[in-house]
Amino acid sequence: MLWCDAYTGVVTNASSNQAHFGQVYFGDNLAFLKRMADASADLVYIDPPFNTGKAQRKTRTRTRSSEDGDRTGFGGRRYVTELGASTEYSDVFDDYLGFLEPRLREAYRVLKPRGSFYLHLDYREVHYCKVLMDQIFGRECFQNEIIWAYDYGGRPKNRWPAKHDNILYYVKDPAHFTFNRDAIDRIPYMAPGLVGPEKAARGKLPTDTWWQTIVPPGGRESTGYATQKPIAILRRIITASSNAGDVVLDFFAGSGTTGAAAAELGRRFILVDENPQAIEAMRTRFVDIEDVEFVGSSANAGDIGGAEG
Repeated sequence: MLWCDAYTGVVTNASSNQAHFGQVYFGDNLAFLKRMADASADLVYIDPPFNTGKAQRKTRTRTRSSEDGDRTGFGGRRYVTELGASTEYSDVFDDYLGFLEPRLREAYRVLKPRGSFYLHLDYREVHYCKVLMDQIFGRECFQNEIIWAYDYGGRPKNRWPAKHDNILYYVKDPAHFTFNRDAIDRIPYMAPGLVGPEKAARGKLPTDTWWQTIVPPGGRESTGYATQKPIAILRRIITASSNAGDVVLDFFAGSGTTGAAAAELGRRFILVDENPQAIEAMRTRFVDIEDVEFVGSSANAGDIGGAEG
């Protein structure tokens, strides 16, 4: 088992009474990665800022039934909208690759020899990052560009609406890596009558294009955190590219979707974020998960300031 020391940040082998099922670390992810031991994570998934050139902000909302409500729902029922807490972070980088490259190189170092790496981006930077990832991992280690397609939000009038994200999937050793094909969730055949009842009932393996709705604002899954990703995306990735008891690392943790999916699937997790709002979102989200340690939480970040060098 693995354990991250609360003051040095070093991830090492641990005895059963030291190890935690999950850890959430508040602080700079590059400083944290540099303290991690070589080959200490089985799977790395990150969803870094997309360099949109603006602040990412989201206000949590909920609706309740009210005769004096500001909106009308099904059957003419009236509802009132209530605003909750807001989250925000800057998504502006003058040198995006200069920011990301040292973190990607450290991630390669801490990835186990049979490990997998998923880099979640969008059209703005994915092409540049693909070239960078080929340099770090080697072109032969590139497995897929996964397209997460959705249909939500506005539609510009002067170009095709951008309705997908890009997830680059690499492995450290293309001859030896984890890919649990038979455990992956199946999707329906588009023409089930052409494949027979047995195949139709079983469904088919997803391709590299994944149709999945975004997290609905105000929905049950929503944490209110800006840019939260659907847990279904992380379930599929973690199921395919790790095994029970493995360590999953996400050093742009945000609302903690990676940790939530990992815990659900029996994987250990290490999450890192320097946004206090992200830490608070994860505290709320993980309240029912046993043995999750918050290291240097936003409430007492000063306790570990010296450890970050």
